[in-house]
Amino acid sequence: MTNNTILLVEDEKNLLSVIKLNLEMEGHKVIAFESGLQAWEKFRSANYSLIILDVMLPGMDGFELCRNIRKVDKQTPVLFLTARGAAEDRITGLKIGADDYLIKPFHLEELLLRVKSLLKRTGSSEKSSEMNSYSFGDNQVNFLTFEIKTKGAKKIELTKKEIELLKFLIDRKNEVVPRETILQQVWGYDSSPSTRTVDNYMVAFRKYFEADPKNPRYFHSIRGVGYKFTE
Repeated sequence: MTNNTILLVEDEKNLLSVIKLNLEMEGHKVIAFESGLQAWEKFRSANYSLIILDVMLPGMDGFELCRNIRKVDKQTPVLFLTARGAAEDRITGLKIGADDYLIKPFHLEELLLRVKSLLKRTGSSEKSSEMNSYSFGDNQVNFLTFEIKTKGAKKIELTKKEIELLKFLIDRKNEVVPRETILQQVWGYDSSPSTRTVDNYMVAFRKYFEADPKNPRYFHSIRGVGYKFTE
């Protein structure tokens, strides 16, 4: 049995009750709200191991709530539950700091597996992550504040997923890492998002860090396999 506290924000009363009951049966403590605004007002009153948000919420929608949370808490994983399955909504959620996205209707077993995966990865990273910052070339990365300084001393704040992927590759410097391994280790599952998502993140890294993105020095594509970070 685990002893994690989960924040659950869902305005459908029946669904909220079912999710809360099943999480509690798994050994989690659940603090639940039906309003995004109410959840935000009470957010600092507890420490959470995981945050589960619906997107369509009264008072303050899930996206706005996630943005507010990420201003004060960049570490706690966020899982969106929503009927909005359009690609642009999933991209928006991930860009503002969400870690996972589950589309309604869903199987409770899948939700519980996603929760378990997120909590496991978070616990592992807290135990193993001793590197708070890293420098390569003219670039500096702060893994605590999610800020990078790139060529020309330009400061950029990355998303949580960008930082996780960046650290994953740096930890495996000079190793060829398959796309499927990246998906499994960074996203926690290998069916969605697609390997194309990894490609898009790597394009972004080259824009951030490379003097010539078309001829990268640090982030290399290994055709048909994956990527490699070198210095």
